[in-house]
Amino acid sequence: MELYKENQLKIYNSLSKSKELFEPVVAGRVGMYVCGPTVYSNVHLGNIRTFMSFDMVFRYLLHLGYKVRYVRNITDAGHLENDADEGEDRIAKKARLEEIEPMEVVQRYTVDFHTVAAKYNFLPPSIEPTATGHIVEQIEMVKKIMDKGFAYEVNGSVYFDVLKYNEENNYGILSGRTIEDAIHNTRVLDGQSDKKNPQDFALWKKADDRHIMRWPSPWSDGFPGWHLECSVMSSKYLGDTFDIHGGGMDLKFPHHECEIAQSHTCHDTAPVNYWMHANMLLLNGQKMAKSTGNYILPEEILTGENAILPKAFNAGVVRFFIMQAHYRSILDFSNEALLASEKGYNKLMEAFKHLSTVIASDKTSGFDVQAWRQKCYDAMNDDFNTPILIAHLFEAVKFINGLRDQKVSISAEDLKTLKLTLDGFIFDILGLSNEDTQQDSNKIEGVVELLIKLRKEARDNKDWALSDKIRDELLALGIQLKDGREGTTFTIN
Repeated sequence: MELYKENQLKIYNSLSKSKELFEPVVAGRVGMYVCGPTVYSNVHLGNIRTFMSFDMVFRYLLHLGYKVRYVRNITDAGHLENDADEGEDRIAKKARLEEIEPMEVVQRYTVDFHTVAAKYNFLPPSIEPTATGHIVEQIEMVKKIMDKGFAYEVNGSVYFDVLKYNEENNYGILSGRTIEDAIHNTRVLDGQSDKKNPQDFALWKKADDRHIMRWPSPWSDGFPGWHLECSVMSSKYLGDTFDIHGGGMDLKFPHHECEIAQSHTCHDTAPVNYWMHANMLLLNGQKMAKSTGNYILPEEILTGENAILPKAFNAGVVRFFIMQAHYRSILDFSNEALLASEKGYNKLMEAFKHLSTVIASDKTSGFDVQAWRQKCYDAMNDDFNTPILIAHLFEAVKFINGLRDQKVSISAEDLKTLKLTLDGFIFDILGLSNEDTQQDSNKIEGVVELLIKLRKEARDNKDWALSDKIRDELLALGIQLKDGREGTTFTIN
């Protein structure tokens, strides 16, 4: 039986601003789209927090037994410097400054993103489409919107008519902004006089002489507006209406608001049932952002080569740190917070490791494993509440420490359930890597091999007292030596 049939998952929907019972469009299947990186520079830890949050969501949906199609795009064209409709393409600008081809920039930072994602134990998405790979589809969507009378062309550029859309729809349904707010907050930039209204946004932009990245279209040689690619790729791979759309809180307006307007106009239906937004990561009390220079790269944390932290931290600790906060909460990054997370991470891993040495008892368990297991699921079913989940995991850690000290007992069936549940939540759902546990195991084996060698030397020297002492001390630690014709082997109980 699929776990989703016995778990009622509730998701906070940014559209309704409330938690809603999750009911997918197609029973047993989930379509999820997440706005991916613009590959013009290295991803910083704030970016990684967003993608890690949705990696956790993806993992839990899979754990529940859903068949998930997870689409996360790569923006490799059309994202202008100021997130508005003017300025230079971020990728093209980087290419111009470094005197290389734009696609060299794209390749370099796409590889960097994938490398970082692998180190932080992200599951790859089902599909990872690119903006440049869907230019034809973007042009076709612009045509449909124009045919319906919600877009207009001026001097080779095409703009979405927000005021006309708002006559019968609600531009601001996601962000809560009114048209008046949009007008007030719209920056007046050179070249925006082409628009009928300041809050209108570009579907297609005519490329000026300096713009390297351009494609032919019915209106001009140009490039698609930044908001268009996500509407095109989400509908192509997930349908006109799909289940979950995710991204950072900063994308709610204007990016996601524009997506809704485009998609609704084109397909005559609401594009997404559940909008999810991950909150920001702070550094020194300020938003982490490349534009301000207030950021740290994920790789710098692993190497320790940065001006913020006094030492390196492994990826599991960083992931544990991020999972200790709810994805919708602001999280402040600091050395003190990472050190505290490192202690917690090590305690959790040590406890899980110790479970392999626990011997079941015929006595009744001193811990209600089934009730505890349900509390873990209840936490995740409550809008993916990882901090509450982690609190429950440490209830199990406390019990395991009691088992180690022989203060409590556990039945064979409960021991099996405890192991499977911890394994599922720690590794499958939270995505904490057991690589560090394996490294520790390798170190232990190395130490035992060294002691076996010293014991052999003692035996060769007829120092039976030392030989027996090494054997007995190891046995007391749960490591049993077995002497044979081909040498000494050992088992860890």
